[in-house]
Amino acid sequence: MAQKASKTLAARNSSVLLRTHLITLALHILHLTLHLTFTRPRSLKYYYILALPTLVIEFYLDRIGRPTYTADGSTIRSPGEDLGAAGLTEYMWDVLYWTWGCIGAVSVFGDRGWWLWLVIPAYSVWLAYSTFTGMRSGLAGFGAGEEQGAGTGAESKRQKKMEKRGGQRMQYR
Repeated sequence: MAQKASKTLAARNSSVLLRTHLITLALHILHLTLHLTFTRPRSLKYYYILALPTLVIEFYLDRIGRPTYTADGSTIRSPGEDLGAAGLTEYMWDVLYWTWGCIGAVSVFGDRGWWLWLVIPAYSVWLAYSTFTGMRSGLAGFGAGEEQGAGTGAESKRQKKMEKRGGQRMQYR
């Protein structure tokens, strides 16, 4: 059972990537079939422009998550990155899933469904803003903010308790 964690991660990554590729293939075939069958001939410009980032993301996720094996195929050289990791990988999955939903909406409702894709940049702006404000409040105790906080009585609960007991006492042994 050597490298059990690596084997588990490699198996999970392989299954996730296979499922992702099959869903993407099915959605694109469905969209193109419905588009070419039931609609008047029109440009696929929006489809190409808005589906291209998803295909690039999917290629990137495949590149970092695909396990590599030795030449004989018996042992794992690298299980690949964890595709369930938080942060940028999680954001890429969100973009991928949202674009799948947009392709489904366009297949059913027509080209106006591509307007749903504007949620992705709006979500990015909100995520950046919330990260910035969280970081700013987390760093409020450093630098100039600390000097202002000392005069206004911004003390922790521990400091207040120590004040109530008569202050901090030094004990020498």
